[in-house]
Amino acid sequence: MPGSHGSLTKAGKVKMQTPKIEKTGVNSQSKKPPRIRYRELYNLRFKKGVYSGQPNSIGAKRNKFTD
Repeated sequence: MPGSHGSLTKAGKVKMQTPKIEKTGVNSQSKKPPRIRYRELYNLRFKKGVYSGQPNSIGAKRNKFTD
């Protein structure tokens, strides 16, 4: 095959040599699937009336007026 880009015996060489680093902080926990995450947000916002973030956010202000 003319124009090949290296032999297959060298495939994955750099990845195998790279040391494995454990995930820390925010990335250490696996994320929930979007369907589950959005369902929890819906329950908090509309059923319980709890809004995360800053106390003067748009959702929190809107929730104050409905009480």
